[in-house]
Amino acid sequence: MTDKVFLTREGFEKLAEELKYLKTKKRREVANQLEHARALGDLRENAEYETAKEAKHQLESRIHDLEMKLARAKIVEPGNVPIDKAYVGTTLQLKNLKTGDTLQYSLVPQDEADFDKGKISVTSPLGKGLLGKAPKEVAEIKVPAGILQFEILKITRS
Repeated sequence: MTDKVFLTREGFEKLAEELKYLKTKKRREVANQLEHARALGDLRENAEYETAKEAKHQLESRIHDLEMKLARAKIVEPGNVPIDKAYVGTTLQLKNLKTGDTLQYSLVPQDEADFDKGKISVTSPLGKGLLGKAPKEVAEIKVPAGILQFEILKITRS
């Protein structure tokens, strides 16, 4: 898989920090759990050992995923993001055409989404529906509750 993974610098650094933590401190913790579980005796009927093995598998899987993601990362610099359309790294001022409410969302990579902070993933239904739209365009977005309509009022860099 050679697809680029778009991240902000902040998102890249956050994932790199998580990877460092997992490869150092967390690996030691899991190794100690495995060692303790082995010391309990018969491994065939040792629930603690099975749990520790599963924790090690999940940890190594997450480390692998992070390494692959960081290796394919393309950092989106806010100063380089065009604002003619909605892209990763832009902030959109929207008008909900049904309610008349004005909203503001930043389009971010999936790993950086935080709806409570107004950061929506470009892979979410809302993000996909807004991506590539220009100011004054109306985005019709199908969601489980129906169809939302947003007019893009303004686009700025995040």
